[in-house]
Amino acid sequence: MGASMKHLVHHGLGQDRAKQVAESAIKSYEAKFAEYSPRSTWKSATHADISFSVKGMTLNGALDVGEKDFELDLDVPFLLRPFKGKALSVIEDEIKKWVEKAKTGQV
Repeated sequence: MGASMKHLVHHGLGQDRAKQVAESAIKSYEAKFAEYSPRSTWKSATHADISFSVKGMTLNGALDVGEKDFELDLDVPFLLRPFKGKALSVIEDEIKKWVEKAKTGQV
């Protein structure tokens, strides 16, 4: 049984641009972190279900693209809870890098 945790990351790009950034980032991670079996499925124009595996456990979550923010919702298995803060800070740092790339025209 895991604990769901929501986390907002500001982007300020507008929803359409932010979705493009999210799609680019997800594609990049599917290649870069292949050993974690990252998966993503866009269920709507602004909502993706995501999952990846760590230490034989699968973490499931969702990414919602809002007008001003990304909202991450991760379901963290009990045994991985000590790592959730680290995981979120890494994810947030990565999102901020992609937002910066978008703002400078690299995405």
